[in-house]
Amino acid sequence: MKLEFIDFTLIISFFLISLLVGIWVSKSSGKDSSSFFLSSRNMPWWLLGFSMVATTFAADTPNLVAGLVRTDGVSGNWVWWAFLLTGMLTVFFYARLWRRSGVTTDLEFYELRYSGKSAAFLRGFRALYLGVVFNIIIMATVCLAAIKIGHVMFGFDATTTLVYACVVTVAYSLLGGLKGVLITDFIQFIIAMVGSIWATWYILDLPEINGMKNLIAHPNVQDKLDLIPDFSNTDMVMGIFLIPIAVQWWSTWYPGAEPGGGGYIAQRMLAAKDEKNATWAVLFFNLAHYALRPWPWIIIGLASLIIYPNLESLSLAFPNLDPSFIKDDLSYPAMLTYLPAGLLGLVVTSLIAAFMSTISTHLNWGSSYVVNDFYARFLYPEATEKEKVIVGRVSMLVMMLLAALLSFVLEEAKFAFDLIIQIGAGSGLLFILRWFWYRINPWSEITAMTISFLVALVFFLNNSDLTSLQYQIFGELASWKMICINVLITSISWLTVTFLTEKSDSETLNRFNSLIYGKESKFHNFPAKTLGFLLGITGVYSLLFATGKLLYGETVIGLILLLIFIACTLGIILMRKKLF
Repeated sequence: MKLEFIDFTLIISFFLISLLVGIWVSKSSGKDSSSFFLSSRNMPWWLLGFSMVATTFAADTPNLVAGLVRTDGVSGNWVWWAFLLTGMLTVFFYARLWRRSGVTTDLEFYELRYSGKSAAFLRGFRALYLGVVFNIIIMATVCLAAIKIGHVMFGFDATTTLVYACVVTVAYSLLGGLKGVLITDFIQFIIAMVGSIWATWYILDLPEINGMKNLIAHPNVQDKLDLIPDFSNTDMVMGIFLIPIAVQWWSTWYPGAEPGGGGYIAQRMLAAKDEKNATWAVLFFNLAHYALRPWPWIIIGLASLIIYPNLESLSLAFPNLDPSFIKDDLSYPAMLTYLPAGLLGLVVTSLIAAFMSTISTHLNWGSSYVVNDFYARFLYPEATEKEKVIVGRVSMLVMMLLAALLSFVLEEAKFAFDLIIQIGAGSGLLFILRWFWYRINPWSEITAMTISFLVALVFFLNNSDLTSLQYQIFGELASWKMICINVLITSISWLTVTFLTEKSDSETLNRFNSLIYGKESKFHNFPAKTLGFLLGITGVYSLLFATGKLLYGETVIGLILLLIFIACTLGIILMRKKLF
């Protein structure tokens, strides 16, 4: 595959635009830490919503979705579609609370909600655990996708790809802070969506595919089309549908889908103009993330089953790629090699945009933890605002380097997804309840974090070794059984500790309740919010499945689902005064 002049023009132009945005906002973003990490808390909902969607449109996301489609069919996407419930919980119950808290990061919440040295320890430890260790793992998976795309598209080795991909991203992230990230995210999302939809249209017209009708009729594809998995395959339906929809969404911590909100989603809510803008931003994010984006990736994943029916065919197509990288998630960039000049440049630009959007967000978010919740809180409380910005920029450089190095160790996006799910398993219910249940204290969270991590290590260290600790204790386990065991052990552990330890002091709890709830009850408008939650879930799933049914040619069912989506949307609009 050879990129033409027009392709390189598009790619270089995008790089220049990103750098110019960083330079343009650098003066205002670098004046203090609030400007650098929260853009002075005056951002509108639509810009924040687009930024959330762009961040989750990582370079590894199309690869992950295509890989899921190839292995488990379209219904395999329930492992992440189930997180819509988590997102809607944040929309209707937590977005206003986060914005009302006025904290700089979601970790600052710990010393607002809890009291004593244990609260301070928890804040500082999670600043390094989430902001550095966990954050680096996430960025490494994105770098892994970049490595695969760089080899397939340009013939680059891993090092060359990462150097080119990271330099511009780090540059505008260092200059522009969150405001620069938000503006470039908006541009990046538009490019990414246009690129993915246009690429899908072109691939469907390839002679080997010959249109959507022939695609869904192909024998390699027919058994992959179901939106709900086959319930006769118990192990499969448990792993990709029942456990995600019944357990995973409320019990596990996952970036971008944290129960009760958190991470870079909380950062966006905290940067909003007001509570309404915070709520609308998260609602738009969930609609776009789950209903508007997935189908181009799904269709390309299905089409890849015709051109690259198995891993051997992928290996033959890319003989110079490290065999450890030949996994089903390679199919997405492999299909893009069929695109013509111009369109190829746009799609490559969209993938670069997806990479840059995710990495820039994680750099800014992670460095906000390092600065606000570790450096300025424990090491140097007297630090000036300029010094905080400098420390933030230095931490970005270090995290980017470590993430790039870790990406050489990873092999497949799905492995990293499973690892992150396991590490966060069992702690989700705590994050949901801590806003309302006074008994939860720092030791509850410390226990949940520690036990979940230790159980994940048991499952993931030498998990194919028959002499490993996992096999000695549990025997051979499917991944969904691992999640359930981790959730059970972790939940019992933190609940036990919660009842055995003291709650935070009354002064801290009263101050927290006064700030967050004022004179309102904790359960103010609870029935209306619950109805909004159900309408939101029903509406987004209806639009997601309506799109699929219309693409499959099942017009009547598709239109009925579309009408359900419209009805749910009208219901939320009519109830907006009680909900927002």
